Amino acid sequence: MSRARPPPLVTGISPNEGTAWTKVTIRGENLGMGAADLIGLSICGHSCLLTAEWMSASKIVCRVGPAKDDKGEIIVTTKSGGNGTSTVSFKLLKPDKIGILDQSAVWVDERNYYDMRTDRNKGISPLSLRPSNPLGIDIDKSKVPQTDMEQTFPGMSGDFTSENFSATWYLIENHSGTGFDQLRLAANNLKKQATKKNEGSLAYVKGGLSTFFEAQDALAAIHQKLESDGTEKVEGSMTQRLENVLNRASDTADTLFQEVLGRKDKADSTRNALNVLQRFKFLFNLPLNIERNIQKGDYDVVINDYEKAKSLFGNTEVPVFKKVYAEVETRIGALRSLLLEKLLETPSTLHDQKRYIRYLSDLHAPGDPAWQCIYAQHKWILQLLQNCRDEFITGQRVGVGALDLDGDTRPSALRMSHTASLKRGGSLRTPRPSTWRFETPQQVQFVEKLSDVVISQLPNFWKLWISYVNGSLFSETGEKSGQVERSKKNARQRQNDFKKMIEELTHRLVKLVRGALLPATLPPGELGLYGGWENKTDLTGLWVTQVIHTVRCCHDALATLEIPNDLLQVIQDLLLDLRVHCLLVTLQHTTEDVKKLAEKEDWVVDNEGLTSLPAQFELCMVQMLQSLKEPMETKPGEINVLQLDLAQDRASELCVVIMKAFISCLEQLSMKTDCDSSHVSVDHASPNTFSSTQEEFSPTPEQRLLIILSNCQYLERHTFINLAEHFEKHGFTGTEKITRVSEEAVRELDKTLFDAYIQRKSDPIVGSLEPGIYAGYFDWRDCQPPTGVRNYLKEALVSIITVHAEVFTISKELVPRILSKIVDSVAEEMCRLMHCVPSFSKNGAMQARLELWALRDAVACYLTADSNENFKQALEPLPQLHSGADKKSQEELLNTFKSSMQLQLTCFQPSSVQPVKR
Repeated sequence: MSRARPPPLVTGISPNEGTAWTKVTIRGENLGMGAADLIGLSICGHSCLLTAEWMSASKIVCRVGPAKDDKGEIIVTTKSGGNGTSTVSFKLLKPDKIGILDQSAVWVDERNYYDMRTDRNKGISPLSLRPSNPLGIDIDKSKVPQTDMEQTFPGMSGDFTSENFSATWYLIENHSGTGFDQLRLAANNLKKQATKKNEGSLAYVKGGLSTFFEAQDALAAIHQKLESDGTEKVEGSMTQRLENVLNRASDTADTLFQEVLGRKDKADSTRNALNVLQRFKFLFNLPLNIERNIQKGDYDVVINDYEKAKSLFGNTEVPVFKKVYAEVETRIGALRSLLLEKLLETPSTLHDQKRYIRYLSDLHAPGDPAWQCIYAQHKWILQLLQNCRDEFITGQRVGVGALDLDGDTRPSALRMSHTASLKRGGSLRTPRPSTWRFETPQQVQFVEKLSDVVISQLPNFWKLWISYVNGSLFSETGEKSGQVERSKKNARQRQNDFKKMIEELTHRLVKLVRGALLPATLPPGELGLYGGWENKTDLTGLWVTQVIHTVRCCHDALATLEIPNDLLQVIQDLLLDLRVHCLLVTLQHTTEDVKKLAEKEDWVVDNEGLTSLPAQFELCMVQMLQSLKEPMETKPGEINVLQLDLAQDRASELCVVIMKAFISCLEQLSMKTDCDSSHVSVDHASPNTFSSTQEEFSPTPEQRLLIILSNCQYLERHTFINLAEHFEKHGFTGTEKITRVSEEAVRELDKTLFDAYIQRKSDPIVGSLEPGIYAGYFDWRDCQPPTGVRNYLKEALVSIITVHAEVFTISKELVPRILSKIVDSVAEEMCRLMHCVPSFSKNGAMQARLELWALRDAVACYLTADSNENFKQALEPLPQLHSGADKKSQEELLNTFKSSMQLQLTCFQPSSVQPVKR
């Protein structure tokens, strides 16, 4: 029949060697289901079940008995698993027998000494083997302060050996997080221990039965002898003989050990005398030794000697000793002053501060040196921050950053942005000469210096406070003297004071940064203390971004110290203001950059009628948005700047200003007259350009108007839409308003430029019609039969063709729009002239109809509803042709005109004016 559980297996024992009654911990598997299941435990062949304490199925604690074997296995026997096995062994060490005259360098435990009479060890009572964990479950220490427990349970104790033991206190202190199942198991363990304790007295008696029986047998034998003698003190009786033997043994022992004991007493006297002399010598040489050790910096030696002298001679009444001890106290007082002076010195490392505080604590220095050090550090850090500002304001620092490997001292973010802009087609700023070196602005260096001071000093300052709070600044001597508790009490009382110190430090940092970058956010009364940067150059958006990065690093470094968030909120507020400032400054500087784009217009036109100006404008805006990516990024604990109503409205206004600035730039270019050094170039890669435009030529005002008109159309149809997408991608709001206002402005400029161009081109053509019609004193009432279209109309068509060529060279898309408007003006003028004629003769009517038809058919593809109506109204005053011969003559003359000007009129065909697909 198989067992219910596997047999026990011992896999470890700690310690693995020791003398009898050594307490050991046995570990293994299947060591029993409970204390009742454990029925056997032997180590080195000796049963240890009496002292065994079952902890769990993998742990048993017991005492090793006086086994006969020096080394053996550990065998556990359980009801459920039977006899077990062991993979480890225990080595039993035999104790040395110490005689009465042998010197021993160890303390002999009287509870377990070797009895020479019976040649065996005296055992100890199992009741003395009180467990350190009476519940037998894992201990979970709580963090409830001792003082709170004492107030809650007055007069009670959590020590289960105390007479005033409180079970509630013990459970709160050791098992506050223990589950119900574990507590139920602990209750069962207590019941088992109570049962075992009741059986302990009986087991103790059983363990000493052999000694009891031996003593009883000896007494019984003596009693029988006495009864056989019949009297206790009769000459020659056994009792008398026994007394004589004992007396002779005593006299012999006194004789044997009298000399030895005498020598021992003499040696003890000599030793005591030497000890006294050594103490005197130590005291008399102590002042000089203190001086020497202070000079060498061996303060630990000084403190140990002082504590020894204080314990030996602190309460002496001998005058000479009092005098020397007073000298010692004087030297120690000087040492206290020296250590306090070193403690308050700045700069100092955290290690040195802790060391000096410990020394002063061991020397029982008056006051609270730790708090004095904290206060001095606080004042020193404040002074460091203020000194940074004073150094930069007075100009003592050189405004050049450390050179990089390539000679560029800009921040990495600036260098990356500059490199990226070159890859996209070149920087928007004016190229610098090769000898130029980028100079870091004073304000940026100042903020970085402030950040360095805070990051290097404030962590140690905070750690010093934490050490002060938890009492880790003191040595064991300080703990024994109660200084740790006093320190914790003082720390609790000074928490508000330290909080104010941290607040003052963070506020000083923030105000100094605001004075350098945001002076308008400071009260007027503080500008004199934190301002003074009026003569420094204002920072660009990229440098403000670098400042934001520095302040964020400073905030993160302080947050890792677990400083409360409310103490760091002032830095978060500064970051928010800096991010808003960076946004507005970047937009303002972008406005200035956009205004300078007019200087970069090279008038090189591609096959779509565009110059590089719209692309440069879009690139400028994209780079601006990319530069805002880092400052606008919302880190944990920060507010989204673009969700603030004030920042959102102001950013939208500035974006509109940027758009209008570029439109104003286009307007300035369209009105520019100093074109001596300028020229228009046509992209020769276009297959539709005229061969006659391969030569470079100076742009005329009309050509400038056409180029700007083409750019305006591209802005409205493409650039503004692309920029709206970029704005939304980067989280900007109000893009609809920005796009709407920008489109309205560019349409207004487009209309103005279009009207100006039409006026320049249509007025000469329209003005030449009336003089041409009446040239040679032509009279509609008295004229010859028509022989063809007169020259004035041909000249007007040639002028229109010239306009077509000029517009077509710049932009094919503008041709229909411009020519339709010119044709409208010509048709309107012809209508007016026809209505001004009082009457027409037959020949005059035929001539007028021929010329009107010729003009209308020539520009048919550019006719609009207005121009068609004007041609229709121009024909109304003319008498109708009733003769078939007249109509045939009219058609022949019209065909002749079309044939003669077929080449010139080819440009008006629809196939030649279709815009190029983008």
